[in-house]
Amino acid sequence: MTEALVIGAGPAGLMAAEELARAGLSVVVAEAKPSVGRKFLMAGKSGLNLTKAEDAPAFRAAYAEAAGWLAPMLDAFGPDQVMDWARGLGQEVFTGSSGRVFPVAMKASPLLRAWLARLGQMGVTLHTRWRWTGFDGHAALFDTPDGPQRVEPRVTVLALGGASWARLGSDGAWAGVLAPLGVPVAPFQPANMGFLMDWSGPMAKHFGQPVKGVALHAGRQISRGEFVISARGLEGGGIYAVSRALRDGAGLVLDLQPDRLEAEVAARLARGGKDSTANRLRKALALPPVQIALLQEFARPLPADPQALARVVKHLPVPLGPPRPMDEAISTAGGIRREGLTEGLELKALPGVFACGEMLDWEAPTGGYLLTACLATGRRAGQAAAEKAG
Repeated sequence: MTEALVIGAGPAGLMAAEELARAGLSVVVAEAKPSVGRKFLMAGKSGLNLTKAEDAPAFRAAYAEAAGWLAPMLDAFGPDQVMDWARGLGQEVFTGSSGRVFPVAMKASPLLRAWLARLGQMGVTLHTRWRWTGFDGHAALFDTPDGPQRVEPRVTVLALGGASWARLGSDGAWAGVLAPLGVPVAPFQPANMGFLMDWSGPMAKHFGQPVKGVALHAGRQISRGEFVISARGLEGGGIYAVSRALRDGAGLVLDLQPDRLEAEVAARLARGGKDSTANRLRKALALPPVQIALLQEFARPLPADPQALARVVKHLPVPLGPPRPMDEAISTAGGIRREGLTEGLELKALPGVFACGEMLDWEAPTGGYLLTACLATGRRAGQAAAEKAG
């Protein structure tokens, strides 16, 4: 008999399965895709950012209005615990200059292989190509290669992800199943996404170029991360860090000289003599071509007066297009609302059913916050479900 069922085999689901198995329960994990952890593996292609090494108040602040109810879970399984967890799976970690933590191997695959091996040793059964279609009473129903399956566990943990990257398994379709059953679900919105732009012809030669050393202002939010000029718009960590404010209506303003006061910028530009404006920007401020191109794109014609030019360099408004489509976003906002959950992440409308990870209505920037919260909520849901199965 299956005592505990976990639906979804991403980081949150696997963490829940591990806690259930550690409590001595018979655990089955059902995954709709042919293999597990697809989004986890994709995230690791450019270097798996596990967490961020910073103190608890600063770390919690990244979760904005969700920080209060996530705090007990993040305190119990925060950056230090994530690092210890990775080391326990044989993956040494290091902390970069920005505080971001990565496995030495950088990729996600060695960590995932070690984790799956440990879960197998703990007796966890994994089924792939099992697509959940809903509930019939306490039973979970699946479409599988062997035909319809019905599983009646004591407890169920849902770890079905958000609504981005559907090809990797997170399509948000579960909302259409749970909402009619009385589970409150906030509408999905893209998060940690780029923005579309309608570039002029001269910008084409800068496509693919990173923009570094600038500050991005969006309302009260400020980011010093780099971003990339792409054929379709702006993307990258610097944009993602302020994407929530931009999505919610704030304007984007770039400071191309964040470490200099406007008066100093103006004084340097005034020494340019009879040089062209572009040459003054290059010689006096050491602006790279891509930053000069942004000035020419959004402040044409560039003012010749040093004071006016300095003002534009320090305060360059960028008129953004719409956010990239939700399925292209790194993550999503929205999901199961806090009021529909107990402290143990049990669904109030469905006793014995728990939820975790990106299914829940919380939002955080990239930089290790997303993965840490998925692991922390998966751990809590698994522990609470084990207590319920008792």
